[in-house]
Amino acid sequence: MTSNDAPPEGRRLRRLLSQFSVDLAPWHSSRDFRLLWSAGAITVFGSFLTLVAVPLQLKQLTGSSLAVGLIGAVELVPLVLCGLWGGVLADAMDRRKLVVRSELAQGVCAAALLLNALLPHPAVWPLYVVAGLASAFGSLQRPSLDALTPQIVAHDQLTAAASLTSLRWNVGAIAGPALAGVVATTAGVPVAYAIDLGTFAVSVLLMYRLRPVPPSPSAEKPSVGAIVDGLRYARSRPELLGTYAVDLAAMLFAMPTAVFPFLADRLHASWSLGLMYASFAVGSLLVTLTSRWAGQVHRHGRMVVWAAMAWGAAIAGAGLSGEVWLVLLCLVAAGGADMVSGLFRSTMWNGTIPDEYRGRLAGVELLSYSVGPQLGQVRAGGMAAVVGVRASIWVGGAACVVAVGALAVSLPALLRYDARTNPHALALRAHREAEFSAEATEVAAPALG
Repeated sequence: MTSNDAPPEGRRLRRLLSQFSVDLAPWHSSRDFRLLWSAGAITVFGSFLTLVAVPLQLKQLTGSSLAVGLIGAVELVPLVLCGLWGGVLADAMDRRKLVVRSELAQGVCAAALLLNALLPHPAVWPLYVVAGLASAFGSLQRPSLDALTPQIVAHDQLTAAASLTSLRWNVGAIAGPALAGVVATTAGVPVAYAIDLGTFAVSVLLMYRLRPVPPSPSAEKPSVGAIVDGLRYARSRPELLGTYAVDLAAMLFAMPTAVFPFLADRLHASWSLGLMYASFAVGSLLVTLTSRWAGQVHRHGRMVVWAAMAWGAAIAGAGLSGEVWLVLLCLVAAGGADMVSGLFRSTMWNGTIPDEYRGRLAGVELLSYSVGPQLGQVRAGGMAAVVGVRASIWVGGAACVVAVGALAVSLPALLRYDARTNPHALALRAHREAEFSAEATEVAAPALG
């Protein structure tokens, strides 16, 4: 019996189930997206190798937990400064060139780590210098990567593209640390750095094959004034401000990873620590694998708000739960909610911000989703010292729900946002359709001739 001969109930069930799968349309329709996605998938595994190897090598060389902890401090300042400057460069330069050059620079950093590790007596100071430089180059690159997506993917496929990008990251976040731990502890730190260097070589070759993405003819020259102009544009868009503020509040009040080791002890389940760290990625992956439905949603602002509040509620549940399996279930739910929020934030950004501002706004976005979690860990650790570990978690989750609700009330434009009627979304959609139509005509012209 063919699908057309199936009972109506069966056809309806298949249509319903098809909405809970991965939408591969960007992968099929855009060569450049395939190249960019593949390069990122290769790089993420190599990056996790170094992410594990650097603190492991520091521990081996110094035996100091403080020395290991200082890596995060060394990386923070370049992330903030270079994230904003990278946004300016993304609007003023060919984004393909900037992405390739930044990838090359990060490859040089991996080579420097390898050379130091191969010395008879590796030095400590190069680890900090290279960590700071790698953070700087990564922050310079990230706005261009984010700004490339809306230029290489059809406008109606932006949500699917965000989902596929998240799928790449979530698989890497689950499998990468496990693989990195095995390689770094058994084969040795130099092998981990060598593999990372190899992944950068492959990703550079893939990115080099991307088509040029020149800046807008009206693009501003890189300057502090250009940064201010981008911030001024963001301020003029209350629905965008709402996405930044909601994400910052959610991470500030309800990012509890700093106290996971202590929570595992309180639950008398030290074996669960690794599962706690992986739970967020598992929840995100589950949402990503069933995300085709997201393409049918148009009220993206409301989804951002509801998902952020669900994140806070799930974190509160984890703090209130006394059973380890309930805690893990809550953390998985929180990861799924965060994925939903991120999916629709990305769709709003890529679907409404014009090309001439996309890089600078990507720099602002980088700060909103990078600084928030780090401040949240400080909040969680400090509060845990005062009121206890579990109270720190559930109070933070509850505060997240209240804060996000208050932001939604104070920024009604976020709740009103509808991709079908928003003037910025409509204007960018028309612009993208004209671009893709012109490209199709250029490709067809030689064949007709």
